[in-house]
Amino acid sequence: MRSTILFLAIILVGSACKPDPKPNYHFDYFGMNEGRYVIYDVLDIIHDDDALIHHDTSRYQLKTVWGELYTDNEGREGKIFRRYIRSQSSDPWFLQDVWYGLIDGIRGEIIEENQRRVKLVFSPTIEKEWDANAYNTENELACYYMDIHEPYSISGSLFDSTVTVEQDDFPSSIDTSRKYEVWAKDIGLVYRHDRYTYYGFAQTEVKFGTEVYYSFVSSGFE
Repeated sequence: MRSTILFLAIILVGSACKPDPKPNYHFDYFGMNEGRYVIYDVLDIIHDDDALIHHDTSRYQLKTVWGELYTDNEGREGKIFRRYIRSQSSDPWFLQDVWYGLIDGIRGEIIEENQRRVKLVFSPTIEKEWDANAYNTENELACYYMDIHEPYSISGSLFDSTVTVEQDDFPSSIDTSRKYEVWAKDIGLVYRHDRYTYYGFAQTEVKFGTEVYYSFVSSGFE
């Protein structure tokens, strides 16, 4: 009996001393590995009823590439984020922008044209809410997770685990604003939906507004 009690005590002590498993924050949704590139088909529409072309539509390809390490003016370590464009898949790439990205604590941030935006907050949970423009001068953009760790399919590509960040969903009788992004594990952004359209009173056709859509084509390392 005494030996049985001693054996159980040893098991309990051993269990109590075992360290807690390290939490998984799922930082890999940001896709911030050096050399990681993603190619998108982009649809860009400008609606302007006063312009010569009422619905000016552009289609092109965008490639984003995570580059080498850098340190910002706050001493935070991140990586360079280059963006290339081309008119069609047979054309060469041209460098359009050099942005920066980093993970600061639990925030995944991208600095776009000197505007710091909080794209993701880790780990993804339904309860999390944040302002994407908390660190710049633009209007508040309230974000939250709509779908978490869900499969997602686009243009024939299937991703086992994605998160959807809801940014804006405001329909009214005269205008509509709809913004959200889908991020895939180990890849990064795979779909962007950014639409604001103004119809006016008793109108059925868009009078003014913008639409931008990014659709994943392929990804890899270079």
